[in-house]
Amino acid sequence: MNIQAIMKQAQAMQKEMMKAKDEIDAMEFVGENAFVKVHVNGKKEVLKIIINPTFELSKDDLEMLEDVLVLALNDAFKKVDKTTEQKMGKFANVPGLF
Repeated sequence: MNIQAIMKQAQAMQKEMMKAKDEIDAMEFVGENAFVKVHVNGKKEVLKIIINPTFELSKDDLEMLEDVLVLALNDAFKKVDKTTEQKMGKFANVPGLF
């Protein structure tokens, strides 16, 4: 095999990988349950939290609200991970790209 051809192929694959990562970073993922909806980007940065306006909040409900926020955020982060795995998985077994 020609070393230059291998290097060129590796560079092309690296560009493709970076493009896929940039696409994921720009995407918005939503995690939700009955009480809250959270929006995060592919970098796992929280963009927005929406609390269901029909949810009446009292002091006793604060702990439950904290719990459902964690659940919704984890749901959104799982979606980021799933999309990342789908788009980036093809690069996992390529030596020297990471």
